[in-house]
Amino acid sequence: MQYRLGELFCGPGGIAWGATNADIGNPEYTIIHQWANDYDADTCETYRYNICPEATQTVYHEDIRKFDMSKLAEIDALAFGFPCNDYSVVGEQKGMNGVYGPLYSYGVKALKRFRPLWFLAENVGGLRNANEGKAFTKILSELRNAGYVITPHLYKFEEYGIPQARHRIIIIGIRNDLDFTYRVPSTAPYAGIDNSCRTAIEVPPIAGDALNNERTKQSPMVVKRLNHILPGQNAFTADLPEELQLNIKGARISQIYKRLDPDKPSYTVTGSGGGGTHIYHWEEPRALTNRERARLQTFPDDYEFIGSKESVRKQIGMAVPCRGAKIIFEAVLKTFAGIPYEFTEPNINE
Repeated sequence: MQYRLGELFCGPGGIAWGATNADIGNPEYTIIHQWANDYDADTCETYRYNICPEATQTVYHEDIRKFDMSKLAEIDALAFGFPCNDYSVVGEQKGMNGVYGPLYSYGVKALKRFRPLWFLAENVGGLRNANEGKAFTKILSELRNAGYVITPHLYKFEEYGIPQARHRIIIIGIRNDLDFTYRVPSTAPYAGIDNSCRTAIEVPPIAGDALNNERTKQSPMVVKRLNHILPGQNAFTADLPEELQLNIKGARISQIYKRLDPDKPSYTVTGSGGGGTHIYHWEEPRALTNRERARLQTFPDDYEFIGSKESVRKQIGMAVPCRGAKIIFEAVLKTFAGIPYEFTEPNINE
């Protein structure tokens, strides 16, 4: 079975790369791109260039709220990483009351229109707590009422060998008239993998002419500050001279001027970059390049991001780790192919 995948809020292609590269050793079970949509122009260009260069017209750069789904081709599977801005613990957590909170409903709309065999929906872990938990309950209820048996789970990608501590809720749904049961893939096969950020960034070395590898210029003050911050420390836990301390009241976000610990997975790669929220190298007094950040997201080195340096940084930070997506899609394919695999129980109750 070749599953034709449609994507809403497709991002730069982390989910799509994982889907189209999923391999269970049976060529009869594969996933192919059918169409995709995103509101950001650069993101759409990146997706076209890397995922479907032969069918660029199948990527629609449009606002989902005005998007005419009736023009889309039929699909067998749907993926939607609906915008997380209003559910993120870093943001204001407006949940359903925010601009982005209700956008999941377009995924539900697509499920009802196309009736795909299965779907993957993705969002941040903070989704569980938005609106006192009511938002998550409502979303799960609507996905179930659209006709799907759902399996929500908080995936901790570092436990799957990804060199980044990135925790995301992913919901797999299988149409409720089908006799298949999805299981969350076990983390056990990945227990011995070296997923330190040092190995991810340095092995193999990044070529001097690598794509999207421009350095960020650091001010003399930032260089001085970083020279006082040890690996794993941030601007608030380091022993900084008074003139280099940050005069910030209120929330002290732990990622501000935080240097990586080279022997551990990276902390979460985000789409922001101002005010000291770049990811900082453990040894050199500088922010990571976009290519280094892409390595932490497990994008291959030949994956070219289109747009300005700031746009690329945002695209990489908003993506799903390629290899993490691949693991989940392979579990879906094995489910439909009847191939057993190691699994664990979901850690989120419906």
